Amino acid sequence: MKVFLTLLIALFVISGKAYPDMGECHWIEGYVERVPNFPIEKINFLCYPELLQNPDAFHKLIKTLADRYQDQEITKIVGLEARGFIFGVALAYEMNKPFVMMRKKGKLPRKTRCVHYGLEYGKAAFELEEESIDAQDKVLIVDDLLATGGTASASISLVEELGASVHEVACIFEMENLGGRENVPAGVFTMLAVPE
Repeated sequence: MKVFLTLLIALFVISGKAYPDMGECHWIEGYVERVPNFPIEKINFLCYPELLQNPDAFHKLIKTLADRYQDQEITKIVGLEARGFIFGVALAYEMNKPFVMMRKKGKLPRKTRCVHYGLEYGKAAFELEEESIDAQDKVLIVDDLLATGGTASASISLVEELGASVHEVACIFEMENLGGRENVPAGVFTMLAVPE
């Protein structure tokens, strides 16, 4: 029986559906609500205000991420506007690492680099200030959701354009049936896989 359970856990890890502490981050499901047809028709929006309003649950989530990355060679954490800021800033604080904002086009006052990308429901662009990262940096990119992988891929290309390397992309949720991680040219870590 013990061998069977070990194989089962290994299978979940390989498939990307297991997470830290033997893969049990399913507790997060209790804090997630799906809102249909938002922001447009046929898009299901993951809404999680209860997670953010519960200090114990939010800290547990951030601590889980920090435990994963604490001993890895990460020099900066890049959060993607806007929901990536929520988790990225908290993680940077927990790990005592610098936080860098990757913002939507036109919101940063100093010299920037820009990348354009497609969304599930339109097009967008990200910018990074040129002085915010450099070639010595090993960056962890943080966002709330991995869907098709377009946002993550764009953010990686922008970080690499500035000479830094991407350690991994960390997202809280993953729309597992959209195959987003196959479109991301870096390692991907997600805490909870959810159907579309």
